[in-house]
Amino acid sequence: MPGLIRGVARTAAIAGTATAVSNRVSRRQAGRWAAQEAPQEAAPAPTYAAPPPAAAPAAPAMDDKLAQLAQLGSLHDSGVLTDAEFEAQKARILGGY
Repeated sequence: MPGLIRGVARTAAIAGTATAVSNRVSRRQAGRWAAQEAPQEAAPAPTYAAPPPAAAPAAPAMDDKLAQLAQLGSLHDSGVLTDAEFEAQKARILGGY
C-alpha cells in the first residue's frame, strides 16, 4: 500500500509540474505567433497586458495547506521527492507566501 501511495503522489507532482510548464510554453508560443502575424508597418502596434488567468480555483483553507505540506514533507523524508521537487511543490502549495 505505501508503494501505491508513493506512486500516486509522484504522479500527481509530475502531472502538476507538467501542466504548469505546458501552460507557460503555450502562452509564450501564442505571443510569438501573434508577433509574427502583426503587420510590419512603420508604427509599432500597441502592446496590451496579458489577460488574467481563466477562473483561478479558490484558495484552499489554511488547514488544507498544512495537511498538504505535512504530506509533502513525509514524501520528501521518505525519499520519494527530490529536494528540487519538494521545493517546487511547496512553492505551489504556498502560492508565493
